[in-house]
Amino acid sequence: MADDRPIEEVLDTIGDEHARHVLAGVSKQAKSAKELSEQLDLSLPTVYRRLEILQEHDLVSDQTAVADDGNHYKVYESNFESTVIRLEDDEYQVRIYRSENLPDRFGQLWDDLNVD
Repeated sequence: MADDRPIEEVLDTIGDEHARHVLAGVSKQAKSAKELSEQLDLSLPTVYRRLEILQEHDLVSDQTAVADDGNHYKVYESNFESTVIRLEDDEYQVRIYRSENLPDRFGQLWDDLNVD
């Protein structure tokens, strides 16, 4: 699936060095904010602020995980496969490619077919 976004929105988000490091930190494996803070040597509030911004622009998603002791915490992961920035007709275009699982694709197809 390709997702068109205004170039300014994406570039502003990934233009921040800390946001880029956080995004790279969750690109291959889901991690907690604490893990990111330790890995990137950033304060926890800085990590949380960047995660919030990345989530607002739909570049990162979160899931609730349960620790061995029963406590709940969030882990964050990148929710896209790649981004392409292209210059065409003197305008920049950004395409964010996301992977979809089969049940989601089938559900969307079914919804599209059942238009009233």
